[in-house]
Amino acid sequence: MADHHILLLGPPGAGKGTQAKKLCEEYDLDHVSTGDALRANKDMETEYGTPRSFMEAGELVPDEVVNEVLETALENADGYVLDGYPRNLDQVEFLDDATDLDYVFFLDVGRETLVERLTGRRVDPETGENYHVKFDMPEDEEVRERLVQRDDDEEDVVRERLEVYEENTEPVIEHYREGGDLIEVDGEGAPEDVFERLTDAIEDDD
Repeated sequence: MADHHILLLGPPGAGKGTQAKKLCEEYDLDHVSTGDALRANKDMETEYGTPRSFMEAGELVPDEVVNEVLETALENADGYVLDGYPRNLDQVEFLDDATDLDYVFFLDVGRETLVERLTGRRVDPETGENYHVKFDMPEDEEVRERLVQRDDDEEDVVRERLEVYEENTEPVIEHYREGGDLIEVDGEGAPEDVFERLTDAIEDDD
């Protein structure tokens, strides 16, 4: 089976994490995300410092450091699904030089659907498990009663996050669209249906 190099793009709430996990299981790929890569390589030495030095100071990790960490993660993977990167055109340029992409998918989900998905999320403070008030509530009543909403999942914060995403990431989407590389996939509906659309696009191309 080919070692696919897959990039997943989409706004918060589009389901990138869910689909990345499914694709990795289906094609035996590594899931590479910015957050996971930084946590796994927080003591990696770069000429700009370690990721840990910025994370512990509560600062954004600079692009130069993120780039080096991501490049290492991609080099160590036979095949991968990448999400959470690139977030700007400088990162796009770096990624183009660092690896060859086989598929660039954009999960297209309407604004109100995204708001519904994100504001409905609840977390179990004891286990860290995520649920959703409409789509996925735990059967255990005791667990249901202790679920909480994260501050960044409140509606006003969610709408602000989506606006920031569109402002910062739209040039990235346009870059791949103009280059003819972007495959736009309907991200609405059940996760299984979205996954089938993704795999159909891959199988049709193989």
